[in-house]
Amino acid sequence: MPHVVAAVHSSGALHRAATIRPGEVDFLEIRVDNFALDPAPVLKALPKLRVPLLITVRHPAEGGANGLSLRRRRELFAQFLPWATLMDVELRSWESLEETIGPARQAGVKIIASAHFFRSMPSAPQLQRIVRRAHAVGADISKIAAMAPTPGALCRLLGVLEKRQPLPVSVMGMGKFGKISRLLCAQAGSVLNYGYLDRPNASGQWEATVLKQRIAELKENDQ
Repeated sequence: MPHVVAAVHSSGALHRAATIRPGEVDFLEIRVDNFALDPAPVLKALPKLRVPLLITVRHPAEGGANGLSLRRRRELFAQFLPWATLMDVELRSWESLEETIGPARQAGVKIIASAHFFRSMPSAPQLQRIVRRAHAVGADISKIAAMAPTPGALCRLLGVLEKRQPLPVSVMGMGKFGKISRLLCAQAGSVLNYGYLDRPNASGQWEATVLKQRIAELKENDQ
């Protein structure tokens, strides 16, 4: 079942998130790194949100805001953990955030192992290695976001979904074929499909509630 995740990465998105009703999107991704300089307004808003939360404190090398240190990221993960249904940890951060992942698992939080490529599309073997490594470290979901500037790059993403994988996968393109990739990948089995609420935080995104509607339309036509 494809789920839609709405990214909350700005004060405008946080304001919009407060109006989202269950069913309009499936998860709200709280990009804590974007609010790291003053997390108090976000923490105050969390009890009012009506959709399950995905907590992300992104590594600076994979698009994270504010150049956060490992220590600060650990602190923020711990601070936001009580609200999490899902948590996103980059594969590059997996070992260094083990003390974060352990308590999250004990609390019943599912862990996404993510990898982001803002300038390229990995080769098909590289994509497969990412999924295998996510499975090997014990992740619940493998997430890959990569640039899709050509039809061939888009086909590589779809190839991940064509194969039988050892765990659920979430794949999406950015750039020229980003928007079409998010519909195609959702239709092909991507379990988490990301959109925005006030403005895109990556190229090739749909507005999240529209993405939810479009995916539903494709599923209706498939029946």
